[in-house]
Amino acid sequence: MFRSQSLSILSQDGRLLFYTRTIRLFAYGFLSVILIIYLTQIGLSKTQIGFLLTSTLLGDAVISLWMTTIADRVGRKRMLIVGSILMVVAGIIFALTNNIVLLILVATIGVISPGGNEVGPFLAIEQASLSHLVSDQMRTRVFAWYALVGATSTAIGALCTGFLVQVLTDHFQWTLLDSCRVVVFGYGAIGVVLFILFNRLSSEVEILKDRSTKINIFAVFKDRFGLPHSAKTVLKLSMLFTLDSFAGGFILQSIVAYWFYIRFGVDPVVLGGIFFGINVLSGLSALVSARLSSKIGLIPTMVFTHIPANLLLILVPLMPNLSWAITIYLLRSTMAQMDVPVRQSYTMAVVTPEERSAAAGVTNIARTLGMSISPIFIGPLLGHAELLQIAFFVGGGLKIVYDLLLYKNFRHITKAN
Repeated sequence: MFRSQSLSILSQDGRLLFYTRTIRLFAYGFLSVILIIYLTQIGLSKTQIGFLLTSTLLGDAVISLWMTTIADRVGRKRMLIVGSILMVVAGIIFALTNNIVLLILVATIGVISPGGNEVGPFLAIEQASLSHLVSDQMRTRVFAWYALVGATSTAIGALCTGFLVQVLTDHFQWTLLDSCRVVVFGYGAIGVVLFILFNRLSSEVEILKDRSTKINIFAVFKDRFGLPHSAKTVLKLSMLFTLDSFAGGFILQSIVAYWFYIRFGVDPVVLGGIFFGINVLSGLSALVSARLSSKIGLIPTMVFTHIPANLLLILVPLMPNLSWAITIYLLRSTMAQMDVPVRQSYTMAVVTPEERSAAAGVTNIARTLGMSISPIFIGPLLGHAELLQIAFFVGGGLKIVYDLLLYKNFRHITKAN
């Protein structure tokens, strides 16, 4: 993979960021397939699960907002290390207790990914660091490979979860609860690996390499969240990304996995296989999007690939059997993530270099905030496959609205204003 021309130019720090992305997204895929199943096994009600998922995403958003808006001033490496520690804490506590109050507290301050997607401060800071390490001409291609690596790792994580749970329950006669708990412990352990790797980053990932002067952290917040030049553009993007992610919150990977589980009785090992295929196809599509964007532009690529994917999403619950539902969902995955590397590159392109961590942080947090609201509405639907299919209709429909608004407002904007 690293023999690609787009990646051969990366420095040691750039490669290290790809390694941490690989390991982290493996952990997210590893956990997301069984997360809701695990929460039901420890005795949480459907409403409690919905509230817990919301607390998880809201907490990630608040923590990330603080960490990413000060990262360029305080240190990107430092913030990545803090994020890995929060991931370790969340994994361990989730595995050790079923106390809803403690779970909500840890979900709020820790880093847990209920959707198999990026949460916490990692993505924003890594994007800014990569943009700092490569040329503008190579940025979209590098982000495409970055997306592919993440999606493939998520896929492998999902596959490994299904296989592990199957082995523990069938061959070792463990309960489903204990088997899922091993996965949650594994999630925390991966955070330890990230802690070690982030400590190996050099000062080349930083905007400010000389940190001999004392930083006034609170002054950062007075400077418009670290966006003195591009606040207007980033605000408009953030509002639209919030809508997109609110829609996406209805179809988190853990929710879709649970829908397959209760609608068709799919075992965890089969769920792992399904989401392996989905994430691999999503990752490969990122490479196509980089090439497409060079021909038709960033915004058209985002919109014209996203709308067909969302139409297919709406069709999934209308399929008569498991085979057709999987087929349509797999087809949807060939286009659903094509906008991701292009969106990330566009955000980096319309802000100044010293604003990139803050811009990526604010827009990603806007996405997390939007996504955090949806599970409140999903919780009461979790016990009924017929009701849960509403999530596909709402999610797909709102995403199409987002696509149209994005095209209308940003098709002519190529620089910050």
